[in-house]
Amino acid sequence: MRRVEKTRRAEIRVSDLVLAGLMVGLGLVLHGVFPGIFAGMKPDFSLIMLFIVIMVIPDNRVRVAAGLATAVITAMTTSFPNGQIANIVDKIITTAAVMGLTAVLPKQIKVVLVGVIGTLISGTVFLGTAALVGGLPATFISLMMAVVLPATGINTVALFVLYPLAAKLYSMQVVQRVSPQKAR
Repeated sequence: MRRVEKTRRAEIRVSDLVLAGLMVGLGLVLHGVFPGIFAGMKPDFSLIMLFIVIMVIPDNRVRVAAGLATAVITAMTTSFPNGQIANIVDKIITTAAVMGLTAVLPKQIKVVLVGVIGTLISGTVFLGTAALVGGLPATFISLMMAVVLPATGINTVALFVLYPLAAKLYSMQVVQRVSPQKAR
């Protein structure tokens, strides 16, 4: 019996993968329909969904898979000149950083700080990588001020609104899965 329990713990829950896929897909839709604000850059709504996946789903393998999927999807849909490589580097580093943040931040301030710090990390890494790869269409500072800082505010507010909904849905999913066993 003990060997079976260890094997089950090692498996990735399909429901976690489905939820992560839905969140990444929703982020793609929002990322695709939102227009560029300044020099082709726009707030990255897929980043909000990635943050939610990282904060809601406890399995690190699902979190990393969501980060990689978000990296590829945002690279394919970017409107920023030469933004493909920058998106991939940005999402990989941001995923690791936010996973670390969620492990150490107190629950009471986690959502706000993940929104602010995560978006700032993402924007800074994105712009830095884009500058190294192909140059920026405007100065680093002007892009930070015109796009990254407003995106930080938008992402933080959106995360503050959407996270409780996603957390509640995730907890209902876990309770629903446990309840039928108890009824037997």
